[in-house]
Amino acid sequence: MEKLFDAKPGTVRGDELEVLALLIDQYEKEHFPFDLPDPIEVIKFRMEQLGMKQKDLVETIGFKS
Repeated sequence: MEKLFDAKPGTVRGDELEVLALLIDQYEKEHFPFDLPDPIEVIKFRMEQLGMKQKDLVETIGFKS
């Protein structure tokens, strides 16, 4: 797929790239499925990475209440 990445749409190589991308996408969905994470858990994880506490978000989203 990397060799075809710059192929122009509507050309033979472009069509080949599109089909290959669809096949790869389908393969990954079948063999490596994953669920989307819980949005709150994502925020907590990112806050932990940045060393932030709940109080650091007060300016942005307001108080917990």
